[in-house]
This record gives sequence, C-alpha cells and structure tokens, in this order.
Amino acid sequence: MTTRYLRKSIGRLPWALAVCLSLATLGLGPSANANEQNTCFTTFDAPGAGTDPFQGTLPQAINPAGSIAGYYIDSSNLNHSFLRAPDGTFTRFDPPGEIGSVAFSINPAGAIAGRCRDASNVIHGYLRAPNGHLRTFDAPGAGTGPGQGTFAYNINPANEITGIYLDASNVYHGFVRSPSDAITTFDVPGAGTGPGQGTSPANINASGAITGNYIDASNVNHGFLRAPDGTLTTFDAPGAGTGPGQGTIPFCNNPAGAITGWFGDASNVNHGFLVRGE
Repeated sequence: MTTRYLRKSIGRLPWALAVCLSLATLGLGPSANANEQNTCFTTFDAPGAGTDPFQGTLPQAINPAGSIAGYYIDSSNLNHSFLRAPDGTFTRFDPPGEIGSVAFSINPAGAIAGRCRDASNVIHGYLRAPNGHLRTFDAPGAGTGPGQGTFAYNINPANEITGIYLDASNVYHGFVRSPSDAITTFDVPGAGTGPGQGTSPANINASGAITGNYIDASNVNHGFLRAPDGTLTTFDAPGAGTGPGQGTIPFCNNPAGAITGWFGDASNVNHGFLVRGE
C-alpha cells in the first residue's frame, strides 16, 4: 500500500531533518516550499507472512536499485527469506533442504547473503546469486550442535561475505568468504575464549575492510577493524564502560572507511559514535 502525505513545519521536529536529508538522497527531498515535505511510504507484507503477534515481514537491506532483502515469519513461527523487486514482485526462498532462513544483506548486483537452519537446528551460511542460484557454506571449525554453525551477515559489491561462526564450545569467531569460495577465519587478539565470548564481525565495505566487536574474558565489548590485508586494529569509544555487557560495538563501515556504532557507558546508557576514515 502506498500513502502520500504532506507534513508541514518540519523544522520544529529535530528528527525530521535527518529524514529529509536521507530522502533527498533518494530524490524525495523538500518541495518548493521549504516547510513542506512530500513523502511517499509504501507498506508491504510478504506472501505467507503470519498475522499473529511477533510474526510478519522484516526487511533487512536495500540495494541502490531498490531491491529489498529480508525475511518473514510465518504462522508456524518459521523464518523464510524473501527478495522484493523494485516493481514490488516477491520471491520467497529457503536453500534446498533447509527448514528456514533469514536474508541479511543484498549487494548492488542483487546477490544476497544470509543464514539458514536445518532439521537438526544447525546454522549454515548461504549465498543467493542474482540469477537465483542458492548455495550453502560452513566456516571451518563451525559447531554442529543445535544453534551452532555459520552465520553470514554482510556481502559487499565484490561478493565478499563476512559473518561469525559459533564453535562446539559456543565461542564466536570471525570469517570472510572470498568470491572464489575460500573462507578465512580470524580472531581478534584479546577476544575471550569462553561461551558467548569471541569475535563478531558486523560489516564488510567495498574495499574488503571488516568492522565489528569482540568480547573479552571479562565480557566487555571492544571494537575492531580488519584491513583487507588481514591487519587487525582494536579501539574503544571514549566514555565506554568497562563492565560486563558494556563497551564498544561497531556496526557498519562505509567505503570511505568511516565506522559507526554505539557504546554502553558505566551506567549502561547507550550512545552513538562515529570514527572517521583517514
């Protein structure tokens, strides 16, 4: 469903400026009247999405062409991936043999990365090519118990994929998968080795630089950047707390090398941060 409305006096709403600037990059910027905003919202539901509480449609990423990848939760509370084309056409999919899946990222060419779950509740990464071909993969060392396995999170324009794998001891490790299917695993020095600790990549930019967080032996979060050559740099946002569950959690890095995310302070209040690329 598409809805158009006119919002006036946006200058009195601080968050509206950010919305205006974002929309401007999509060609939906301010009208001739600087105090009016003509905004088009399209709401949608994936076919087969459930209608009970906590079910439904959850988009995760959009590429420059307007193709949207995400997942929906059906009436049986199972997750399934979808691709919504710019014309609104839906394609629903799960990798063959899997009972559910989640699409997390789509690159400019339309390749999608995500995770899927088999009948034994083991997690596998997947890549869906722009032509619809699906293949699953597992990082070396990934556990094979329920809830363990390989979680693919982000794919860049070069078809490099990053994510995490959970080993048999429930420790997190990072990986990067090349376009030729080679998987390189890595751990940030200082990452803890206990259950729920370890290295957790979040994003890979166009040059192949990866950012994310690691959890140390005291369960404190710290940020890291892995350069395309594998060099690892760690960092903490000023004011980040040093208690369990506190610390620095980078979430995204752009082509210019800027990193954004959030940190939890000593009072467990969250704050945003930006690290600018040199």
